[in-house]
Amino acid sequence: MPAPNKFTYSVAASFIGKDRPFDPSQHVFHFNPYHRQTLPSSKPTARPDSGHDAFFVSRVNDSGSTAFGLADGVGGWVDSGVDPADFSHGFCNYMAEAARGYKPQEGRSLSARQLMQQGYDAVCRDRSLKAGGSTACVAIADPSGTIDIANLGDSGFLHLRLNAVHTVSEPQTHAFNTPFQLSLVPPAMAARMANYGGQQLCDLPRDADVSKHDLRHGDVIILATDGVLDNLFNQDILRVASRVMTSTGAWQASEKSGMRIPDTLKRYTDAVQDENGKPVTLQSMLATALVGAAKRASMNTRVDGPFAKEVRKYYPQENWRGGKVDDICVVVAVVSEEGNPKAKL
Repeated sequence: MPAPNKFTYSVAASFIGKDRPFDPSQHVFHFNPYHRQTLPSSKPTARPDSGHDAFFVSRVNDSGSTAFGLADGVGGWVDSGVDPADFSHGFCNYMAEAARGYKPQEGRSLSARQLMQQGYDAVCRDRSLKAGGSTACVAIADPSGTIDIANLGDSGFLHLRLNAVHTVSEPQTHAFNTPFQLSLVPPAMAARMANYGGQQLCDLPRDADVSKHDLRHGDVIILATDGVLDNLFNQDILRVASRVMTSTGAWQASEKSGMRIPDTLKRYTDAVQDENGKPVTLQSMLATALVGAAKRASMNTRVDGPFAKEVRKYYPQENWRGGKVDDICVVVAVVSEEGNPKAKL
C-alpha cells in the first residue's frame, strides 16, 4: 500500500498599524520552517509595525505540523493606561514558543485550542504584564492534510478552494463591537469595577469555536483580524486572492471545469527576488495584496464595508459611511501536496 502524500504549508504574514502608511516590501514576514525563526520579542522597539495586532508562525517541534495565528489587542485598555499591544504580542510569542517546544504525550498531537490555552496561561504568569486582552485565531496544519482552527472573538479565517470561499468563520460577540476576548485583569482592578457594578469581559480558550478541515492541493487559508474583516466582505477577499492566484498561474483556467491547480506549487511558493532584492513568494503576494486592499477600504469614506453595514443594523440613526480605520494583520498559508499529486480539476 503506497504511503499517503505529505502536505506542506507555505506561510507569510503582512500587517500595518492603523496610523501608518503601508509598504508591502517592508510590512511582510516570510516563514522558513527550516530555521528556528522567532518573531520580534515582546520588547516594543522590536515588534512588527502592526499596532495592537500581533501574529506568529512556528513549526510544531519536529512533527511536520505548522502552527500560526494572530491576536488583536483590545483597544479599550488604553483608557486604563495599558498598552494593548503588550498582551497581544506577548501572547503570540508564548504560543510560538509552546509550539516549537511541544512534546507529544502518548502520541497525541497538539490542538489549536491547547496551544491557545498554553499561550494564555503563559501571559497570565508573566509578571511584566499588568493587564490587557485580545481576540485570537489559531491554526495547526498537519502533514496529513488536515487543519485544526480555534477562533475566539471577531478575528477569523477563510478557507479558499478553486476560486471559491469553501469555509468561513463566524465572529463571536457579546454585543455589537464587543467581541469575545481573553483578558488579564489585576485583582485590584476587578474589585474596583465590582464595587461600581461593572465587570471586565474575560472569556477563556475553552470558549473558542473549534473546527477541523480537510485540505487539498492549492487551497489557501487566510487568518485575519477585524481590520480586514470589518472592511472587506468575503467576496472582496476572494476577489483579491483570486487575482493573485490566477495572475501567477497558481490557479489556472480549465476548459473542463473552470479551474485547475498545477501539479507542483514549489515554483510559486519558493522565494524569488524582486527588482530591489526583496524576497517575493506566492504567499507573501497574497498577504500584502489583502492588507493593501483592507487598508484602502478602511480609508474610503464613500464605499460602505461590513462594519458600516453592522452600524446601520444596530444603530440606524448613526450616519456611518465608508470603512473603519484600524490595525490590520493577515496570515496566509498556501497548501501543497507533495509526491507529484494529480492536478485537481
